[in-house]
Amino acid sequence: MKALLCREFGPEANMKVEEIDAPELKPGHVLVDVKAGGLNFPDLLCVRGQYQFKPELPFVPGTEGAGVIRELGEGVEGFAVGDRVMFNTPTGAFAAEAVLPAPALTKIPDSMPFEAAAGLTIVYGTSYHALKQRAELKPGQTLLVLGAAGGVGLATVELGKAMGAKVIAAASSDEKLAVCKEHGADELINYSTEDLKARIKELTGGKGVDVIYDPVGGEYTEAAFRGIAFGGKHLVIGFAAGDIPKLPLNLPLLKVASVVGVFWGAWAGALPQEHRKNMQELFDMFEAGKIKPYVAGTYKLENFLDAFNSLSGRKAIGKVVLVP
Repeated sequence: MKALLCREFGPEANMKVEEIDAPELKPGHVLVDVKAGGLNFPDLLCVRGQYQFKPELPFVPGTEGAGVIRELGEGVEGFAVGDRVMFNTPTGAFAAEAVLPAPALTKIPDSMPFEAAAGLTIVYGTSYHALKQRAELKPGQTLLVLGAAGGVGLATVELGKAMGAKVIAAASSDEKLAVCKEHGADELINYSTEDLKARIKELTGGKGVDVIYDPVGGEYTEAAFRGIAFGGKHLVIGFAAGDIPKLPLNLPLLKVASVVGVFWGAWAGALPQEHRKNMQELFDMFEAGKIKPYVAGTYKLENFLDAFNSLSGRKAIGKVVLVP
């Protein structure tokens, strides 16, 4: 079968699309014909050997995807050949076929395109868990989203609106902010041309924001935190800017504010029933038109380097997807 293969940790350009043996179907597993795979920032880190999880070489990267069940392994119940599913996996999504443990699969609505489904599990799963379980976001609160035009950022803009919050989207260009506006953002901040802290103060009448969603890190973290409301929550999602910021601890003390870590994968693994409930609520929002996964670019597997470059260069607006 055709697959993107990583034979050594390092630059993405070292990878190749190759013909490899199809994975063996094992008991309790399901064989899926992959229709689309979602590209995420951890995939870049994994290929470079910089992620906390290092797969055994060689490996097929890709942590999420969607497709159609071709075959069921012994003992699998609750699924049938022909079911449309999405999945989350440590590796293996960027290939024509994938063998996955049955619990890793979730049936998707007939109305959901595979490209949208492939980009839903991680970004919307992360963002919804962050807002619902970690921030306990309430209607009427103000939510600031950094990196708002990226995959998780745009998902958070939509979810914040769906949950009744006032959403302030912050991004690095007017083009990106225009997309955020289309997806429900109430207010916009271009942090390439505007003072982030001052603009937060202006937009909130000096009160500050109740919740900060931060997948960026770097120089923006402290500036955003200085605009947090009394008792607010700063959600630590990741560090797309590359630098892990060091926050002066007098700031959370003076603001009586919380720095809250969000590790969706660990939470979903520890509480699978809660995760499934979250996913069903996301499907309900999708079918109600409250969320509309935005695919920035769909790339053939052979053009994987263009896809990776669009993400590593922070050029992508929305989700990047690879198709066999």
